[in-house]
Amino acid sequence: MVTLLDTVKAKARHPEKANRPDTPLLRKPDWIRVKAPGSAVYAETQKIVRDNKLVTVCEEAGCPNIGECWSKKHATFMIMGDTCTRACAFCNVKTGLPDALVQDEPEKVADAVARMGLSHAVITSVDRDDLDDGGAGHFARTIRAIRAASPATTIEVLTPDFLKKDGALERVVAAGPDVFNHNLETVPSLYLTIRPGARYFHSLRLLQRVKELDRNMFTKSGIMVGLGETREQVMQVMDDMRSASIDFITIGQYLQPSRKHAAIDRFVTPDEFKNLETIAYAKGFLMVASSPLTRSSHHAGDDFARLRAARQRQSGR
Repeated sequence: MVTLLDTVKAKARHPEKANRPDTPLLRKPDWIRVKAPGSAVYAETQKIVRDNKLVTVCEEAGCPNIGECWSKKHATFMIMGDTCTRACAFCNVKTGLPDALVQDEPEKVADAVARMGLSHAVITSVDRDDLDDGGAGHFARTIRAIRAASPATTIEVLTPDFLKKDGALERVVAAGPDVFNHNLETVPSLYLTIRPGARYFHSLRLLQRVKELDRNMFTKSGIMVGLGETREQVMQVMDDMRSASIDFITIGQYLQPSRKHAAIDRFVTPDEFKNLETIAYAKGFLMVASSPLTRSSHHAGDDFARLRAARQRQSGR
């Protein structure tokens, strides 16, 4: 279990949550089990990340799939530091005042992508509300650096919402990622408690705007279940996503990082996830990933290949 303390720096990881009452921790069901990391390839991936002094969301968010992904040399790079300006109730990434941007970080990420031989790279970031462009320029530089260092690599970005940052989205889209991902995270009625710094319809509009700027760019978004949402609300989110022409939906189980985070309402069964997958395909998504351990970048490379193939089948080419 991830604690609220960062043992390396000995600082509170989530100072805004320190005085909240503890929430109960539910025992994980049998279907949520992962292998502990420790393979030789895992260690090699870790060394590349450390050598370039990079941050990964795999570590910072306490992703349960890190052992599997790093053992396949898959890692999701988190640019612009390890400290977020938002304080979402579900997230384990540190909150506070971030450090200044590392100016050569885009080149370091590109070097790591090349050294790892990634066919598909996923780049995400913390929220940087402190920056005039929300970090959009840094995303664009990172995309261009990867293109230069590893031209055959396809690129997926998982961005913040760029709330109140005019022109930010346009800068990222102009850099030409293959997939633009931004997670809605949960249903609208839970935003004030789960994602208080964000606005549901702004996030939805962000993804719709991507398609207006580049109709051929794949768009992707995800939600967590097990936070207290109803089935009908999940159906409505799917419909909202399709109205915004989103191509790919991910649905995964919320796992509580600590007693100070939002409580798990329930564990959704694998059969329910399978049913949600069937419904999502029926609603017109080109690609659906729905399982207890589904995360935004889990199997992202394989999923991108299937996503591209689905579009080709749809267009008859």
